[in-house]
Amino acid sequence: MASTKTNEFQDMLPMMANKLGGDGLIRELCNGFALLMDRDKGVITFESLKKNSALLGLQNLRDEELMSMLREGDLNGDGALDQMEFCVLMFRLSPELMEESEDLLEMALQHEFKANSTR
Repeated sequence: MASTKTNEFQDMLPMMANKLGGDGLIRELCNGFALLMDRDKGVITFESLKKNSALLGLQNLRDEELMSMLREGDLNGDGALDQMEFCVLMFRLSPELMEESEDLLEMALQHEFKANSTR
């Protein structure tokens, strides 16, 4: 069942990119991050992912699957996903999008770096 949800997501991300353009896709990814993050910590933790996963239709994922998602996206090894790690993970989960447009990933990273430098 979990792989079905992942496949549905993979099919939707390129469609979103085509429909919304780069900036729109980045905004939607940021909105998705905001839905899943722990409000106090500002990152996605296992607890916040588990609590909010139903918002993205992922309520049927087991704890091990949620932990696996966190580990896969956790680039700095802190046990949580910051906004940049979340966006990178979402792009990595959509190989079709990565093949079609590495430019969108570059824009997402630049957007994150600009946001961090103005804080």
